[in-house]
Amino acid sequence: MEKLISGIHRFQADVFAPNCEFFRKLADSQNPQTLFVTCSDSRMVPELICQTDPGDLFVLRNAGNIVPPYSPGVPSGEAATIEYAIHGLGIRDIIICGHTRCGAMQAVAEPQCTAAMPRVRQWLEHAQASAEIVCACYSHLVGEARATALVQENVLTQLEHLRTHPAVAAALASGELKLHAWVYKMETGEVFTFDPESGQFAPLEVGATPAAP
Repeated sequence: MEKLISGIHRFQADVFAPNCEFFRKLADSQNPQTLFVTCSDSRMVPELICQTDPGDLFVLRNAGNIVPPYSPGVPSGEAATIEYAIHGLGIRDIIICGHTRCGAMQAVAEPQCTAAMPRVRQWLEHAQASAEIVCACYSHLVGEARATALVQENVLTQLEHLRTHPAVAAALASGELKLHAWVYKMETGEVFTFDPESGQFAPLEVGATPAAP
């Protein structure tokens, strides 16, 4: 806790004070253009990776960067956040960003990891399709290669879940929204994006942000 408290005081003195006018304007309203869905992993810091300012990203985080399929009548923090992002904030892009060395994906691949965590296991059922795709299509891969394939397939699975949400479906149909599938490689700092033409994840290049199909 001491590290956090010291950090708050440094922020107030070294960051907030020199930029007080910016933060005061930000206090009046927010106008993010992107909803960034990613993992709760403490090593994933969207604002650091993307080098954005406060107010640029609307961030949704949970274990495994999961978006449960829309279920009428079932309250969901994810569904509420997605709907508010589109209808309340006018979001134009949604990124689902997974990452390598993901503990949630390891637990999906090795269910015994969550033997003592029934609620975690239940939550990760939303990634089960990803695991089955890897078993069916990537049985030749082992180790890190197989783990990376699971991370990538999970991003694409969650993207499909995202499409089931009414606000997303309507915005896509009207051409007002684009979806993006990213994977952050923790070991190198690289970000890979899904290229619909090749059907593969490729390094994200400056000026090239292909939308998922």
